[in-house]
Amino acid sequence: MFLPKHISRVKVPPLKIQGIKTKLVPFIAKSIKWDGKGIYFEPFMGSGVVGFNLKPDKAIFSDTNPYIIQFYNDIKEKKITSSIVRDYLENEAPKLSETPADKNSYYYTVRDRFNKEHSSLDFLFLQRSNFNGMMRFNKKGEYNVPFGRKPERFQKALITKITNQVAWVEELIWNNEWEFITMPFTDAFKMMKKDDFVYLDPPYVNRYDGYFDAWNEEYANLLAEVTQKGEAGYAFSMWYQNEYRKNNHMDKWTKGKLLTTKHFYHLGAKESNRNTMLEALVISSEHVNLNPVPKIEQMELFL
Repeated sequence: MFLPKHISRVKVPPLKIQGIKTKLVPFIAKSIKWDGKGIYFEPFMGSGVVGFNLKPDKAIFSDTNPYIIQFYNDIKEKKITSSIVRDYLENEAPKLSETPADKNSYYYTVRDRFNKEHSSLDFLFLQRSNFNGMMRFNKKGEYNVPFGRKPERFQKALITKITNQVAWVEELIWNNEWEFITMPFTDAFKMMKKDDFVYLDPPYVNRYDGYFDAWNEEYANLLAEVTQKGEAGYAFSMWYQNEYRKNNHMDKWTKGKLLTTKHFYHLGAKESNRNTMLEALVISSEHVNLNPVPKIEQMELFL
């Protein structure tokens, strides 16, 4: 149950993915109020950082990427535990460090193995040693993110950190009624009822990044329609405006309330290289917490 929550320290899940909402979790948690009587849905699970930190009693996490769902189901079914992860990484770390940071790296051996066997442990290894935490697959469905060029990546401290992240997640999964399902958002919405709540963090419109499948304006518009017509409460995350332009897709969200907060993207060591992005959170009217929400610029969209 959460409504609203003050999260002073955000915990990070073991699967790190580019675009993870870690820094926005406190903003999201303080902005939402929900009694937790229904089921929490997260149809664009990705890293799962938002839902894992909100810690609902009942939840259905879903994604179209089967390997994310498989990873967390393997934890749920105890095929993967924190101790298994530690043993695996301690065994694989020397193999990586003994190879060069080029195409002959052991990273590519693991990548080839994953594309044949789809091991969740290999998936974890790749996501924690690839280039910039990217999640990308080619048209054949093969994982194709390049190596992050750090053969010494898995030092003892990082292995302990990842092990602790898995331990945190396994405790959450084992102590709550959580399901992990591979399915599109349209199927998730068919499962939602009046007392439920859904958090939405879809891909950007018309920006293909090879995540696993395509996302376009048609899907984005459909998401806006089914969310606003549905019975479940909702919170929708999206970028609102940057230095150069405004996100016109936000015009499709004509119900609820819009909260925004400034988010900085660091492109260099100098402060002058920080680009400001205005992040939006559209929340169904009965589920928004407006008093107080510290350090949040509030904008009412529609009553």
